Amino acid sequence: MHEFANNMAIPKKKLLLINPLNSSTKGLIIHKQVIYPPLGLGIIATLTPDNWEVELLDENFDEFEYRKADLVALTALTSSVTRAYEIAATYREKGIPTVLGGIHASMMPEEAKNLVDTVVIGEVESVWKSLIEDFEKGELKKQYMGKLLSMENAVRPTRSLFHKDYNFASVQTTRGCPMSCDFCSVHTFNGNCYRLRPIDEVLDELETIEHNMVYFVDDNLIGYGKKSQQRAIELFKGIIDRGIKIEWFCSASMNFADNEEVLEYASKSGCRMVLLGIESERIDQLQDMNKKLNAKMGIDSYDKVFSTIHKYGIAVLGAFIYGLPTDTPETMAARTEYINNASIDAVQATILTPLPGTGLFNRMIEDNKITLNNYPEDWQHYHFGKVVFKHELMDHDTISNEIALNWDKLYNENTLKKKFIRTLKQTKSPIAGIWSYGSNLQYYNLVFEHDDSRPHLDLVDIFGLKEIGENPFIKQQ
Repeated sequence: MHEFANNMAIPKKKLLLINPLNSSTKGLIIHKQVIYPPLGLGIIATLTPDNWEVELLDENFDEFEYRKADLVALTALTSSVTRAYEIAATYREKGIPTVLGGIHASMMPEEAKNLVDTVVIGEVESVWKSLIEDFEKGELKKQYMGKLLSMENAVRPTRSLFHKDYNFASVQTTRGCPMSCDFCSVHTFNGNCYRLRPIDEVLDELETIEHNMVYFVDDNLIGYGKKSQQRAIELFKGIIDRGIKIEWFCSASMNFADNEEVLEYASKSGCRMVLLGIESERIDQLQDMNKKLNAKMGIDSYDKVFSTIHKYGIAVLGAFIYGLPTDTPETMAARTEYINNASIDAVQATILTPLPGTGLFNRMIEDNKITLNNYPEDWQHYHFGKVVFKHELMDHDTISNEIALNWDKLYNENTLKKKFIRTLKQTKSPIAGIWSYGSNLQYYNLVFEHDDSRPHLDLVDIFGLKEIGENPFIKQQ
């Protein structure tokens, strides 16, 4: 009994999880109502043994202050890794071991090893318990290489750690992508095999979520081929049959509209908006970036896709890239004209950004085209809103100014109001209209954040919603 009492008195070790925020510029989306919780850190919390105390410091909501810990673990995208390194330095100076994981560290492990004590490469589930055991033995390694595991019995995040003001819950049902788009590193990080979570496990998790708004973080929720379509239908029917009351959005490919039964049950289960990676209206540019599915379909079929989706009361968020290698002022102006005239409800316009782990980055490094290359400091500029490379056909001032002009045409107040009215006509759904208009407002507020001549716009003011928590928007992953 005396030995048992002594064991009970052993203090728990402290694991501090940190979600860093880009401190230079907030990135593509800066408004708190559109962000979603750091799933990876929630998964780590679940994997950590019970003899540890786990705390989350989330810079999306909390200003950083030093907190005592035995071990510190951070995750970061490329745009936030500079901040992650800054925070890690604070703890390393005090002799507290730091661990960094996530997509940037996985793509640039040698860089990360110089700035943190341990790097987790790839998905964390297969290595975290070993890492903790090594730490407890005083044998923490410099690197742990994660394996691509089956999605069966996937680890659920400890959602109680997430800040109460997150309006969206995020859920993952698949991992991996068989496509190999030139500007994307998902297939490098999660593999090119499309791994599926069992439907019942997804539904069981959804039943535990208190939020009524959900973002499915899958890169393509619908997947590829008829088997994946049937799996999506089964998921949506399961949400309906279990009486899970949520409104949700997701990302998908242009094949989202191939099977109208998918759309029917997506809508009935609560789908309000879908992000489609359109990127460009030009076939040659789609081919150049290895966007095979879009190039094969052809631009003439896009409107049919949009109208089919609208038929089921779902809004379309179209993602487009500016500053492609063959872009000129004329081609970018044509892209803007296409976007404003097409049946697209919300627009995500970004600047071509060479992220580590992509073919685009490797090629630009080899050709010495990247201008903001003072790493790791310059990673903070890789937030899709700044030109970080030398364009072949436009100098820096020209491309930057032209993009600003195009974004003014995309996000000015009159254009957004016209899109809202068109969305109401196209979808016959006020909810879809509010979701898409709300998304557009976030981009408006970002683009004109430093323009004192333009008012900050909010759905709370425009539609008289009771509180910001009713604001259903989106954030780029």
